[in-house]
Amino acid sequence: MENMQNMGQGAKNMCKCPHHNVVPVLVVLFGLTFLLQALGVVSWSFVMVAWPVLVIAAGLMKLGERSGMCKCC
Repeated sequence: MENMQNMGQGAKNMCKCPHHNVVPVLVVLFGLTFLLQALGVVSWSFVMVAWPVLVIAAGLMKLGERSGMCKCC
């Protein structure tokens, strides 16, 4: 029971900055890109351009966090 209360308090103390959601959103977009291709909604040429862009964007966000750009947490 005590652990459940601590988990609730931890969620309150989590950083609410929108830039912390960018990498999870990029992961979802990465998966969605391949799903749409598998369903025949988008072509392989789109997928071949989109996935490297998403990976590069995720990497840049991670580099920004490590270099001290994030002053909120």
